[in-house]
Amino acid sequence: MNTDGHHYRSNVGGFGVVTIRPVRPDEDVDLLHGWVTQDRARFWGMREASRERVREIYAYLDSLATHHAYLVHRDGVPAALAQTYQPEADPVGECYEVRPGDVGVHLLIGPPTAVERGFTGALFGAILDFVLADPGRLRVVMEPDARNDRAINRFLRTGFRPGPLIDLPEKRARLLFLDRPPILHFRSAMRPD
Repeated sequence: MNTDGHHYRSNVGGFGVVTIRPVRPDEDVDLLHGWVTQDRARFWGMREASRERVREIYAYLDSLATHHAYLVHRDGVPAALAQTYQPEADPVGECYEVRPGDVGVHLLIGPPTAVERGFTGALFGAILDFVLADPGRLRVVMEPDARNDRAINRFLRTGFRPGPLIDLPEKRARLLFLDRPPILHFRSAMRPD
Protein backbone atom coordinates (compact mmCIF):
# COMPACT_ATOMS: atom_id res chain seq x y z
CA MET A 1 0.00 0.00 0.00
CA ASN A 2 1.33 3.45 -0.74
CA THR A 3 -0.19 6.86 -0.39
CA ASP A 4 1.28 9.72 -2.34
CA GLY A 5 -0.46 12.85 -1.14
CA HIS A 6 -4.00 12.13 -2.16
CA HIS A 7 -3.12 9.28 -4.54
CA TYR A 8 -3.42 5.77 -3.16
CA ARG A 9 -2.56 2.36 -4.54
CA SER A 10 -3.12 -0.99 -2.88
CA ASN A 11 -2.71 -4.50 -4.24
CA VAL A 12 -5.68 -6.39 -2.80
CA GLY A 13 -4.98 -10.13 -2.88
CA GLY A 14 -7.47 -12.04 -5.03
CA PHE A 15 -9.15 -8.80 -6.12
CA GLY A 16 -6.70 -6.60 -8.00
CA VAL A 17 -4.96 -3.26 -7.74
CA VAL A 18 -7.13 -0.53 -6.23
CA THR A 19 -6.07 3.03 -7.01
CA ILE A 20 -7.73 6.14 -5.63
CA ARG A 21 -7.15 9.64 -6.95
CA PRO A 22 -8.91 13.00 -6.66
CA VAL A 23 -11.78 13.60 -9.08
CA ARG A 24 -10.78 15.86 -11.99
CA PRO A 25 -14.09 17.63 -12.70
CA ASP A 26 -13.42 18.52 -16.36
CA GLU A 27 -11.87 15.17 -17.25
CA ASP A 28 -14.24 12.92 -15.26
CA VAL A 29 -17.56 14.67 -15.89
CA ASP A 30 -18.90 12.23 -18.52
CA LEU A 31 -18.20 9.20 -16.33
CA LEU A 32 -19.63 10.85 -13.18
CA HIS A 33 -22.73 12.16 -14.99
CA GLY A 34 -23.35 8.68 -16.37
CA TRP A 35 -23.17 7.20 -12.87
CA VAL A 36 -25.06 9.74 -10.76
CA THR A 37 -28.06 10.00 -13.11
CA GLN A 38 -28.83 6.25 -13.10
CA ASP A 39 -31.81 4.98 -11.13
CA ARG A 40 -29.45 2.80 -9.06
CA ALA A 41 -27.83 6.05 -7.84
CA ARG A 42 -31.13 7.68 -6.81
CA PHE A 43 -29.99 8.06 -3.20
CA TRP A 44 -27.06 10.19 -4.44
CA GLY A 45 -29.60 12.94 -5.22
CA MET A 46 -28.40 13.95 -8.71
CA ARG A 47 -30.64 11.94 -11.04
CA GLU A 48 -31.92 15.04 -12.84
CA ALA A 49 -28.59 16.87 -12.94
CA SER A 50 -27.25 18.02 -16.30
CA ARG A 51 -23.70 17.22 -17.33
CA GLU A 52 -22.73 20.86 -16.68
CA ARG A 53 -24.38 20.81 -13.23
CA VAL A 54 -22.43 17.65 -12.28
CA ARG A 55 -19.20 19.37 -13.43
CA GLU A 56 -20.08 22.48 -11.37
CA ILE A 57 -20.80 20.41 -8.25
CA TYR A 58 -17.46 18.59 -8.44
CA ALA A 59 -15.54 21.76 -9.33
CA TYR A 60 -17.09 23.36 -6.23
CA LEU A 61 -16.15 20.35 -4.04
CA ASP A 62 -12.63 20.54 -5.49
CA SER A 63 -12.37 24.14 -4.25
CA LEU A 64 -13.17 23.23 -0.62
CA ALA A 65 -10.55 22.33 1.97
CA THR A 66 -13.12 20.33 3.97
CA HIS A 67 -14.68 18.10 1.27
CA HIS A 68 -12.87 15.85 -1.23
CA ALA A 69 -14.09 13.61 -4.05
CA TYR A 70 -12.11 10.61 -5.29
CA LEU A 71 -12.41 8.24 -8.21
CA VAL A 72 -11.65 4.65 -7.24
CA HIS A 73 -10.30 2.26 -9.89
CA ARG A 74 -9.80 -1.49 -9.84
CA ASP A 75 -7.13 -2.66 -12.28
CA GLY A 76 -7.47 0.65 -14.12
CA VAL A 77 -11.26 0.45 -14.52
CA PRO A 78 -13.38 3.08 -12.71
CA ALA A 79 -15.25 1.27 -9.92
CA ALA A 80 -16.55 3.82 -7.39
CA LEU A 81 -16.87 7.44 -6.38
CA ALA A 82 -15.88 8.20 -2.79
CA GLN A 83 -16.20 11.52 -0.99
CA THR A 84 -14.71 12.48 2.35
CA TYR A 85 -15.70 15.48 4.41
CA GLN A 86 -15.22 17.09 7.78
CA PRO A 87 -18.58 16.66 9.56
CA GLU A 88 -18.23 19.97 11.41
CA ALA A 89 -18.21 21.72 8.01
CA ASP A 90 -21.29 19.86 6.74
CA PRO A 91 -25.02 19.87 7.63
CA VAL A 92 -24.57 16.41 9.18
CA GLY A 93 -22.42 18.02 11.88
CA GLU A 94 -25.48 19.82 13.24
CA CYS A 95 -27.27 16.49 13.76
CA TYR A 96 -24.91 14.69 16.14
CA GLU A 97 -22.06 15.42 18.54
CA VAL A 98 -18.98 15.63 16.32
CA ARG A 99 -15.79 14.27 17.91
CA PRO A 100 -12.23 15.30 17.03
CA GLY A 101 -10.97 12.83 14.43
CA ASP A 102 -14.38 12.20 12.83
CA VAL A 103 -14.39 11.89 9.03
CA GLY A 104 -17.53 11.62 6.92
CA VAL A 105 -17.64 9.35 3.88
CA HIS A 106 -20.07 9.07 0.96
CA LEU A 107 -19.73 6.10 -1.38
CA LEU A 108 -21.23 5.38 -4.79
CA ILE A 109 -20.24 2.06 -6.34
CA GLY A 110 -20.15 2.33 -10.13
CA PRO A 111 -22.43 0.22 -12.32
CA PRO A 112 -21.22 -3.39 -12.20
CA THR A 113 -19.92 -4.91 -15.41
CA ALA A 114 -20.72 -8.36 -13.99
CA VAL A 115 -22.06 -9.75 -10.74
CA GLU A 116 -19.06 -10.68 -8.66
CA ARG A 117 -19.33 -12.10 -5.17
CA GLY A 118 -17.38 -10.08 -2.62
CA PHE A 119 -16.72 -7.17 -5.01
CA THR A 120 -18.33 -4.43 -2.90
CA GLY A 121 -16.78 -5.72 0.32
CA ALA A 122 -13.24 -5.82 -1.09
CA LEU A 123 -13.59 -2.41 -2.71
CA PHE A 124 -15.13 -0.81 0.40
CA GLY A 125 -12.36 -2.34 2.55
CA ALA A 126 -9.69 -0.73 0.36
CA ILE A 127 -11.53 2.62 0.52
CA LEU A 128 -11.72 2.43 4.34
CA ASP A 129 -7.98 1.64 4.48
CA PHE A 130 -7.38 4.74 2.32
CA VAL A 131 -9.61 6.97 4.48
CA LEU A 132 -7.95 5.76 7.69
CA ALA A 133 -4.40 5.98 6.29
CA ASP A 134 -4.45 9.42 7.95
CA PRO A 135 -3.72 8.64 11.63
CA GLY A 136 -5.68 11.72 12.72
CA ARG A 137 -8.90 10.10 11.54
CA LEU A 138 -10.33 8.19 14.49
CA ARG A 139 -13.92 7.48 13.45
CA VAL A 140 -15.70 7.12 10.12
CA VAL A 141 -19.22 8.58 9.92
CA MET A 142 -21.66 7.59 7.19
CA GLU A 143 -25.19 8.86 6.64
CA PRO A 144 -26.93 6.84 3.94
CA ASP A 145 -30.55 7.53 3.08
CA ALA A 146 -32.65 5.76 5.72
CA ARG A 147 -34.49 3.87 2.92
CA ASN A 148 -31.25 2.50 1.47
CA ASP A 149 -31.35 -0.87 3.27
CA ARG A 150 -28.70 -2.37 1.03
CA ALA A 151 -26.09 0.25 1.92
CA ILE A 152 -26.99 0.23 5.61
CA ASN A 153 -26.67 -3.56 5.78
CA ARG A 154 -23.31 -3.42 3.97
CA PHE A 155 -21.98 -0.91 6.53
CA LEU A 156 -23.29 -2.93 9.49
CA ARG A 157 -21.58 -6.07 8.11
CA THR A 158 -18.35 -4.08 7.88
CA GLY A 159 -18.49 -3.28 11.60
CA PHE A 160 -20.26 0.08 11.68
CA ARG A 161 -22.54 0.72 14.67
CA PRO A 162 -25.98 2.16 13.93
CA GLY A 163 -26.62 5.65 15.21
CA PRO A 164 -29.80 7.70 15.22
CA LEU A 165 -32.03 8.65 12.31
CA ILE A 166 -31.40 12.28 11.37
CA ASP A 167 -33.14 14.77 9.12
CA LEU A 168 -30.84 16.47 6.62
CA PRO A 169 -31.95 19.15 4.16
CA GLU A 170 -32.25 16.60 1.32
CA LYS A 171 -33.09 13.36 3.11
CA ARG A 172 -33.81 11.38 6.26
CA ALA A 173 -30.61 9.50 6.97
CA ARG A 174 -29.27 6.78 9.24
CA LEU A 175 -26.04 7.72 11.00
CA LEU A 176 -23.48 4.92 11.23
CA PHE A 177 -20.15 4.99 13.04
CA LEU A 178 -16.95 2.97 12.74
CA ASP A 179 -14.19 3.53 15.30
CA ARG A 180 -10.66 3.23 14.01
CA PRO A 181 -9.69 -0.42 14.58
CA PRO A 182 -6.39 -1.22 16.34
CA ILE A 183 -5.17 -2.90 13.13
CA LEU A 184 -6.18 -1.62 9.73
CA HIS A 185 -6.93 -3.78 6.69
CA PHE A 186 -10.66 -4.18 6.50
CA ARG A 187 -10.41 -6.56 3.58
CA SER A 188 -9.39 -9.47 5.81
CA ALA A 189 -12.47 -8.94 7.99
CA MET A 190 -14.88 -8.62 5.08
CA ARG A 191 -17.62 -11.15 4.67
CA PRO A 192 -18.68 -11.80 1.07
CA ASP A 193 -21.84 -10.11 -0.22
